[in-house]
Amino acid sequence: MASEQDMRARLQRVGQEHLLRFWAELEPGPRASLLAELESLEPQALREHCQRAAAACAHPPGPPLDLATRLRPLPRERVGSVSRSDAERRRLWEEEGFRQIALNKVAVLLLAGGQGTRLGVTYPKGMYQVGLPSQKTLYQLQAERIRRVQQLAGERHGVRCTVPWYVPSARPWPQSGPRMQPSSAPNQDLNLKPCTAPSIHSDRPEAPTQTGLGCQPPVGAPEGGLGLPCPGRYVMTSEFTLGPTAEFLKRHDFFCLDPDNVVLFEQRMLPVVTFDGKAILEQKDKVAMAPDGNGGLYCALADHRILEDMERRGVEFVHVYCVDNILVRLADPIFIGFCVLQGADCGAKVVEKAYPEEPVGVVCQVDGVPQVVEYSEISPETASLRGPDGGLLYNAGNICNHFFTRSFLEEVTRKFEPLLKPHVAVKKVPYVDEEGNLVKPPKPNGIKMEKFVFDVFQFAEHFVAFEVPRDEEFSPLKNADPADRDTPTTARQALLAQHYRWALQAGARFVGAHGARLLELPGLPSSGEPPAICEISPLVSYCGEGLEVYLQGREFQSPVILDEKGVRALGP
Repeated sequence: MASEQDMRARLQRVGQEHLLRFWAELEPGPRASLLAELESLEPQALREHCQRAAAACAHPPGPPLDLATRLRPLPRERVGSVSRSDAERRRLWEEEGFRQIALNKVAVLLLAGGQGTRLGVTYPKGMYQVGLPSQKTLYQLQAERIRRVQQLAGERHGVRCTVPWYVPSARPWPQSGPRMQPSSAPNQDLNLKPCTAPSIHSDRPEAPTQTGLGCQPPVGAPEGGLGLPCPGRYVMTSEFTLGPTAEFLKRHDFFCLDPDNVVLFEQRMLPVVTFDGKAILEQKDKVAMAPDGNGGLYCALADHRILEDMERRGVEFVHVYCVDNILVRLADPIFIGFCVLQGADCGAKVVEKAYPEEPVGVVCQVDGVPQVVEYSEISPETASLRGPDGGLLYNAGNICNHFFTRSFLEEVTRKFEPLLKPHVAVKKVPYVDEEGNLVKPPKPNGIKMEKFVFDVFQFAEHFVAFEVPRDEEFSPLKNADPADRDTPTTARQALLAQHYRWALQAGARFVGAHGARLLELPGLPSSGEPPAICEISPLVSYCGEGLEVYLQGREFQSPVILDEKGVRALGP
């Protein structure tokens, strides 16, 4: 490790000597910690990062020039739809998806996000409970959906199959390229036995020619990322989400998934920068760091040799999704089958925009290349344009739910990642002032540089979009109650309303406290609390299938839970 004198000289050369401002006040432990953190920041790269962040914030690019004339909807032949396709076509897509799952060719990859600060908690979003009768967290719901889709594919094809679950988190910025070392992360020594799941009846841009850029794996890095005994387990330290996630999964026995098929790995972090280009100290002995956005996934895949791990497992297709969507269908066979049969290398699930000004990105084409255009970049006039059918012309709302072939991801990490342009996010970042006092600023004061996972769409040879019903597949959790949208309340209501619909479709009837029949299809309200509470475990039904044996012709009084033990009423 560099000495304090050497480190001070390095920082002075790049205009960041303020990071040692409180050195004389620190004890030996915090001094060592600060030196270790600063040593991981290669000086020239730090200077370029800080200058680039300040310049990008001072001169934002603004909306693309002449966007309205360059914008086009995706060609019809590149767009599939659940609601606009007949039952036979949906059956073919689903069968192909289940076939690929049964062949162990499908993996799911979680974009875990950060801590749930907007929800008022300090732990990862996946550990959040929205108030379901079962008290299940987002992580548990998702793990159980993986178990169920494995079971369905196995039963159809008479095999035992696996859908690996990849979970990235954030780690400190590396020195001069990716750098990994074995660590004592909380779940490094996990030796848990898997549970037995219950059986219940091109116009794309050219890559740069430079070498040494992008997401190449580190020289001398051990095979499998960290050289741990179990292939596919990537576990390192993290100050944010990985440690809590690892401990949480361990405490819950990975929700009966095989631990060897839950792959934890980390993405990079970058210093947060002031408007005048200085890295921020969040404590006297700590630089403020932030993950490099969900587009940092691509470097993380290379840093930890995740694509090599997928190849060893035989994985060819990867379903990437965001943790905060309570309705997400992991390894969705219909989506996977559609993309595979279309020969797609990259795909996106979309929902129809609810109204022209809805604040969601639009999946479309710009200059003939597939992209996600932010709602703020589209003029109200363009957003309101209508197609021949009377629907919005630009109606494909992005929901951060994507399909990639492994070979496409390999090409992105090898050639195209350097072309991804960082986006500026201005945030309120706590810091220590010149007197050493902790300040929580009342307005944004720091610049975070992020990349977006969907920025690689432009490099796809064959991009497709797949429209799904919003009420069945998209209800994000982003804001604390009592906000008016995307809250724990709206997420809970969306899931329970879905389960109520499934129960009615399976032949169940519900009565109120005095025996009166409750609302049935199609008279259900489009939002708010369902008429009755009927929570259905993902271990029983993945998307509404197989419920008749439990529910048909039966009458229930709310609230009830249907899980692998059967239907049971809940007390008041």
